[in-house]
Amino acid sequence: AMLPIHIENQRPSFAACTSFGEYSRRMVHYAQMDMSYTFAQMIYLCIAPRKVYQLTSYRKQTKNQWARDDPAFVVVLVFFLVIAACSYGIALQVSSSGIMRLLFQFVGVNFALFGVIIASCAWFISNKYLRAHSFHGVEQRMEWMYAFDIHCNSFFPLFLVLYVVHYFLLPFLVRETLAAAIIGNALYAAALCYYLFITSLGYSMLPFLERTEIFLYPMVPICIVAIVLTVFRVNITRLSLAHFSG
Repeated sequence: AMLPIHIENQRPSFAACTSFGEYSRRMVHYAQMDMSYTFAQMIYLCIAPRKVYQLTSYRKQTKNQWARDDPAFVVVLVFFLVIAACSYGIALQVSSSGIMRLLFQFVGVNFALFGVIIASCAWFISNKYLRAHSFHGVEQRMEWMYAFDIHCNSFFPLFLVLYVVHYFLLPFLVRETLAAAIIGNALYAAALCYYLFITSLGYSMLPFLERTEIFLYPMVPICIVAIVLTVFRVNITRLSLAHFSG
């Protein structure tokens, strides 16, 4: 099955606007967001992520931008993170101020702050070092919002593993056993590696970028760190929960 390529073109009011301010204003207008298409993207990011990026060149041809102009994906993801923060707060039996701290950590730090930093670094590296030099025609550059789009795409499967699956496995993962450390650390490593895979895939879809496989390189240290921590019976889950409930 293919994602319907006409969905993003059904709202002409979106077409001419690429500013961050206008993008932000649309977040409060539910009628202007395509939720069904957003959920379809989220499903495909887990089972066939390449399909999500098939619209990239089409969007560039029709709207002259690589990034989405529909903020629905960000809105839904933030909503999911709010639910996750409240759920973890209840499970950890923290106070109302503790839940607010979790909300800030999940949404403000883990998603937004880290996302801005990662997107900015990848955007700079891509435009500065990965662009293929063309001797004919106008050289293209990637806009920052597309880099943040890639972060959002990559973050959703990570969210499912480290915020949803992880939550339901908490009774097992918090045990002081080697098995709990193995499973917990493997979840973190797998989620981060899949994040990098979707990130690399997103940049590889741009025809003017080359050597985008460099975004896969951090997989090696991630796996090494996970293995070393497991050998020393360091459970990342227990460390993260101590931080959340501290």
